[in-house]
Amino acid sequence: MNREALREHLKRHDFFTSLDTEYHYLDFLTDCAETLTLDSEEVLFRYGNAADEFYLLVSGRITVEVAALEGPPLELQDLSADAILGWSWLIPPYSWHFQARAVEPTEVIRFDGKTIRERCESDPRFGYELLKRFSALMSERLRFARQRMMQEWVPPGFA
Repeated sequence: MNREALREHLKRHDFFTSLDTEYHYLDFLTDCAETLTLDSEEVLFRYGNAADEFYLLVSGRITVEVAALEGPPLELQDLSADAILGWSWLIPPYSWHFQARAVEPTEVIRFDGKTIRERCESDPRFGYELLKRFSALMSERLRFARQRMMQEWVPPGFA
């Protein structure tokens, strides 16, 4: 995807739309982005590894997982096109809290979180706008994780 197509894709996405019309940060985000293609079963990131990026799914499917004490990882949430993935780049110590794996061939847009984080520090208005968006994403992911773990593991006394 060339730069102009990438910018247009971001411009149409709800997560980024008001950043363009109200704050004019879309060009900066486009400059911090590149497309990647993942094969089926390819791990995008692993729990505990350094988190310096976030992703927008263009096509395909990604599952967000958590390692189980025994057996295979627990699949928490299945994400498809237009989903935003990854908030760990924004919160110290900048390491992944989950694992993400492609379920099928998948195309994503990868954003350079480190560069974006530096811009957030120097431009609090931009930082606050992104933090509001990612706070909603964090809340959603943690709610899904809690619900899925309760369904799967049902530990005594867990509410």
